[in-house]
Amino acid sequence: MSVDGEAVRLKTEADEPGWEVDPDDDWGLAVIATVGRQLRLRREAVGMRVPDFGAAVGYGDDLVYKIEAGKRIPRQEYLDKADEVLDAGGLIVATWEDVKRVRYPKKVRDLAAMEAKAVEIGVYVCSSIPGLLQTAEHARALLESWQPAYAPEDLERRVAARMARQSIFERSPAPALAFVLEEATLHRKVGGTMVRRQQFERLLEVGRLSNVTLQVMPLDSTPHPGMSGRIELLKFEDGTAVGRSDGAFNGRPVSDLRELRILELRYGTIRAQALPPGESRALIEQLLGET
Repeated sequence: MSVDGEAVRLKTEADEPGWEVDPDDDWGLAVIATVGRQLRLRREAVGMRVPDFGAAVGYGDDLVYKIEAGKRIPRQEYLDKADEVLDAGGLIVATWEDVKRVRYPKKVRDLAAMEAKAVEIGVYVCSSIPGLLQTAEHARALLESWQPAYAPEDLERRVAARMARQSIFERSPAPALAFVLEEATLHRKVGGTMVRRQQFERLLEVGRLSNVTLQVMPLDSTPHPGMSGRIELLKFEDGTAVGRSDGAFNGRPVSDLRELRILELRYGTIRAQALPPGESRALIEQLLGET
C-alpha cells in the first residue's frame, strides 16, 4: 500500500496484537466474540473485503481476522478507526464500554472488584513492592524479568491492569489501606535510576495520604510470620472479610472466621515488628537521596 508514492506499512499482529482472550474467562470470551461478530457483520454490510478494510484502518489482515473471530481483544484505537471507516455512527465506538470491562485477565478483574468494595485493606509482600504501590515503569521492569517471558502484548496488558487497580486511591469515601514491605525490596535495582527514583517518590506520595499506613520491615528485623510469603486481608462494609496468605491454607482465599483470625494475628505481628510510618518514610527518603 502507498500514499502519495510512499509506502505505508500496515500494522500487523506483531505490531498491534490487541490482547489475548483469557481462555478461562467465559464472560470475556462471550463479550469479545460478540464484538468481533458485530465488526464482521458491519464490514460485510457495507461490502468491504478484509484486505480493503485492513488497509483503510491501517491494520494487517491477520489482526482483522482474529478480532472478528473473537480471538483478540481490540484496542480502543482499532474500534475508533473501524467506526469511522464503516460509517457506523458511533455504534462500534460504543462497544468499547463492553470491551474495557474484560480487557484485563479475569483474576486481576476479580481482585480489583473485591478491592473496589473493601473498606479496609492490609497487604504484606515479602519479595516485591505491592502492585497497588508500583509505578508503571517499575511494574514493567519486574514483569520483563519473568520466565518464561511474557509476550509483549501480554506484558503491556498486565501492566495496564495493575495500574487500573490503583483507582482505589481515588475512591470516596477512601478505604483504610495498610502496607508493609521489606526493606530488601527497596534496595533491589529494578529498572534504571529514574525508574527507582520515581518509585521511591510514589511510595512517599502514597505514604503521606491520611488513609494510608505505609511501613517498612527493616533488614535487621528478627524472624516474623510473613517470611513464608504474601498476606492480604480485605474487610467489607457488611462486616465480612476475605484473606489470603502464601504460607497458610494452601494459598487459597479464606473467609472462615477462625482462618481469618490466624491471618489477622500474623499480619498484626508483622506490623508490630515493622518500622513506624514516620521512620519508614524517612528510610525511603534516605534511599531516594542516595539514588
